Amino acid sequence: MTRLLFRDDADQRHCEATILAIGPDGAIVLDQTVFYAQGGGQPGDRGTLTTRQGEVIAILDTVYGEDKSTVLHRIDPTHATMLTIGETVRLDLDWPTRHARMRIHTALHLLTAVLPYPVTGGSIGDGEGRLDFDMPPGGPDRDAITDDLNALIARNADVTTTWITDQELDANPGLVKTMSVKPPTGSGRVRLVKIGDIDLQPCGGTHVGNTREIGPVAVTAIEKKGKQNRRVRIALQSPSA
Repeated sequence: MTRLLFRDDADQRHCEATILAIGPDGAIVLDQTVFYAQGGGQPGDRGTLTTRQGEVIAILDTVYGEDKSTVLHRIDPTHATMLTIGETVRLDLDWPTRHARMRIHTALHLLTAVLPYPVTGGSIGDGEGRLDFDMPPGGPDRDAITDDLNALIARNADVTTTWITDQELDANPGLVKTMSVKPPTGSGRVRLVKIGDIDLQPCGGTHVGNTREIGPVAVTAIEKKGKQNRRVRIALQSPSA
C-alpha cells in the first residue's frame, strides 16, 4: 500500500520514499508519495525521482495500480535498471503544474456553488478546467458567472478536509454533486472537502488552503452539449498570490 501524503498536506512538494516494486514497463511503486495519481478528472502529477547516487529520473505520469491501493510512478523503462527494490529515493513535484491544477480544482468546486445543478462531467487542466451541468437553457451568461465566482474567491475562505463513513455518505446523498464520477467507497471512510461556509462535497483531489490562492478567474466559454447539458469552461487569469 502506498501512503498518500497529499491527502493530508497538498502543499508538500517533496518527500523520501522506499521503492517497493519496479515494473518492466517503468512503473515504480513506493511506500509513500506526494504525487497525485490520475483520477476524478485530475491528471496525475509529474516531477522527478532522485537516487542516493544523485541520478535524477523524470516521472512522466502517476496512476493508480489495479487494486487502487498502490500508486504507479511511470518513468522511461530504460531507466529502471538504475533503481533497486528497497532503495530510498527522493521525490520532487513539478510544483507550478500541480499548484495550477489545485487552484483550478478549488475554483471548480466554487463553480458548483454558483451553478447549483447536477454535474455530469468535468476535467482539470494546467490553469484551466471545465464542468458539464445538467442545466436548462437560458441560464446566466459568462460575465455573470465570472462575477459570482470571483466574489466567492474574494471571500478568502479556508479550504479544509474531514472524513465521514461510507454509511454517513449514504445517509446524505445530497453531498454528491457529480452524476458521472462517484466518490470512492469501500475503504470505510470518505474524504470531504469544505470551502468555508460555501461548499462541502466528497473529493479525493488536491486543493489550495484558502480561496485567495486561486486568484481571479474567468468563464471562457459556455457550450451546448445536449438538450440540457451545458459545458462551462474557466481559466486562471493571473499567477497565484
